[in-house]
Amino acid sequence: MKVVLFTHSIVSDWNHGNAHFLRGLLRAMQARGHEVVSCERWTNWSTENLVRDHGVGYVVEFARLYPEIQIRMYLGWDQVIEEVDELTRGADVVLVHEFNEPELVGAVGVVRHRRKDFLLLFHDTHHRPVSLPHQIARFNLMHYDGVLAYGASLAEVYRRDFGIRRVWTFHEAADVTLFRPLEAEKVDDVVWIGNWGDEERTPEMREYLIESARHLPSLRFAAHGVRYPEEGRRAIREAGIDFRGFLSNLHVPQAYARAKMTVHIPRGPYVTTLPGIPTIRPFEAMACGIPLLSTPWEDREGLFRTGVDYVMIHSPAEMRAEMLRLARDEDARRRLAENGLATIRARHTCAHRAEQLEAIVAELGAA
Repeated sequence: MKVVLFTHSIVSDWNHGNAHFLRGLLRAMQARGHEVVSCERWTNWSTENLVRDHGVGYVVEFARLYPEIQIRMYLGWDQVIEEVDELTRGADVVLVHEFNEPELVGAVGVVRHRRKDFLLLFHDTHHRPVSLPHQIARFNLMHYDGVLAYGASLAEVYRRDFGIRRVWTFHEAADVTLFRPLEAEKVDDVVWIGNWGDEERTPEMREYLIESARHLPSLRFAAHGVRYPEEGRRAIREAGIDFRGFLSNLHVPQAYARAKMTVHIPRGPYVTTLPGIPTIRPFEAMACGIPLLSTPWEDREGLFRTGVDYVMIHSPAEMRAEMLRLARDEDARRRLAENGLATIRARHTCAHRAEQLEAIVAELGAA
């Protein structure tokens, strides 16, 4: 079948974690014999920032590493319905990601209503339905066949608050063609890869990451990310953390290979209002075979084996103790890495999600 995706950007992952899973999903669908096309606006926020700060090198590298993904552009809003009509010609399934403008989301629905020759699914990998529900209310999903929500708690929000009848839990997963264990010299004890987070986890970052580095001067800490305020960058530097700025997701496996462990700090909404959603980083870290320490979140759906695949940390003091233990205990690091990697390979690869998407399409087709 032909699968067409509309997303903010597949080309750029500058402050755009949605690209991580979507790239892998399209690659997995293509590997299973399907034709895949990704559509994005010719000018978008993530790509503009990437090129402004780093030139076109990462765009070229993406094209080299993902040659199977066809990229098509649309211009703007004056003729968006006509452009969507052209971009979806011959499609069997169209996916529209949540990180799109309402004009685009509505236009695809209008084309679906007119032609009725493809299945249309809305794909949500964010907390806006609970944190900013008025923004989701601007999307016209009347002509969509259903919603893919990346957690059971988010799926329930769509059913309960937005009246969507067909909703499937569709977790993110690791693109194991890119995220895999690599051999490298360990130059860092702890690596943090993540953006500041729009103040959604600032206290936790200070307590669990920055203060841990301050209290453990014998360990080598590194941090990667963008959109850090000057106050945050200063606190990181003063704690002795080597702040390295933007890291393309294409290079994350190499950064994990050079470190003994990594840390996951969930954003606030995934701890309180949308429990059970780990977001993409734990999947990718375990796929790379790096021991993972996570601040608390509730694994309601049994995605991983707590204490076996990763270590759940409940206090800053416990975080520091575990960092010291793992830094010194190579066998413990190896066990954690092997367990997490086994769980990813058994249940949480993009190939698993591609198979699930095929099943959802078959269910809709039968209906």
